[in-house]
Amino acid sequence: MKLRKFIQTIPMKIYVLLLAIVLFAFFSNDFGLVDIQKTAIILAAGIDKTENGFSLTAQIAVPKGSDRTTGGTSSVEIEAEGETVSDCISLIFSKTGWVPKLVFCDLIVLGEDAVKEDVIAYLNYFLRNEYMPDSCLLAVCEGKANELIASKSAIDDASSLAIEKLFSDAAVKSGKVVTNTLKDFAIGYYGVSGSGYLPFIRMTDQQGEQSDSSSGGGSGGSGGGDGGEMQKIYSAEETAIFQNGKMVGLLPREQTLAFSLLQGNVFTGTFNAEEDGKPVTLTVVRNKGGVSLNVKEAPMAELSLEVTVRLCCRGITAPIEDIASDRISGEIAASAKAALDGYVEGLWRTCKESGCDLFNLNRMLYRSSLKKYSVWKDSLLRSAKAKIETNVKSMK
Repeated sequence: MKLRKFIQTIPMKIYVLLLAIVLFAFFSNDFGLVDIQKTAIILAAGIDKTENGFSLTAQIAVPKGSDRTTGGTSSVEIEAEGETVSDCISLIFSKTGWVPKLVFCDLIVLGEDAVKEDVIAYLNYFLRNEYMPDSCLLAVCEGKANELIASKSAIDDASSLAIEKLFSDAAVKSGKVVTNTLKDFAIGYYGVSGSGYLPFIRMTDQQGEQSDSSSGGGSGGSGGGDGGEMQKIYSAEETAIFQNGKMVGLLPREQTLAFSLLQGNVFTGTFNAEEDGKPVTLTVVRNKGGVSLNVKEAPMAELSLEVTVRLCCRGITAPIEDIASDRISGEIAASAKAALDGYVEGLWRTCKESGCDLFNLNRMLYRSSLKKYSVWKDSLLRSAKAKIETNVKSMK
């Protein structure tokens, strides 16, 4: 009641003055934002090792209607070298006059030379940058990252957008691709296991359409060569594994699938088995997976896997009554189990030989018993044996 009386006693002039101040602030201040015309919005960054430090290639979004494309997301790639990644960012500012902004950066790619040493040196700047999204995807590529970022995609106007399609939720659920973020990779690196993983990107040539001045352009419309511009197709079915920040191994596609299955992430993914010596493809309908550590006596890693599958297709002609059924026979189930056993065993062997604690066994031991951790921390992965249990069931 007293507050209402007080407000009623405030002169109208004060209201007008306050309104004028608000309007002045609204129309004269950018509220801390940088003019879009002065900003380099970085979509993706590729980092390579040089003799003197680092090379950073930034893919920067530019307004539509540029001479690179007539639609979609236009981009330009700017490369800079420096003793630190921060030097590279500053040089991009110097070269373009645009203030580099990382708030929309969704992808960082490391070249093969970069991952031969501790990659945290390459990620230090991004981990410290308060505007860098924690959800930014990390990946390793074959060859140089600058070549990947600057490549012309056959799928999208910008290479980074085409690559990000590889890491969609549907792709991850298929079990063919694994993803990791800047935040989660750093957590793994600084944790007691000191391990991590990143998808490994390869690119292959794809002949683009022949340039035609009468056509509407598009991502393959530039160039002007007789046979059309050479474009790229990307794949990421392999997985790079890390220990103490260095890449120590590469999981093939079968072991990548096994890793995804053990995490329980797969739905609608496929893999092959046999019946009567002929190939069949199975679709994963349900997936349960897990890894635990038993240290009652000698360390034992227990890897369990349970999948429910349906028959997707055969590699031979089949009668109509067979096509109408998606249940699997006992022979197919046994073949599928043998295949999955082989994938998981290969994955375990790769981890032991490389020294990568991919399953975070040291972290499990650290959380369960500090006393046992102090005994086994330096030799756990090397000493541990694996107990693998897989179960394949047919969809009812």
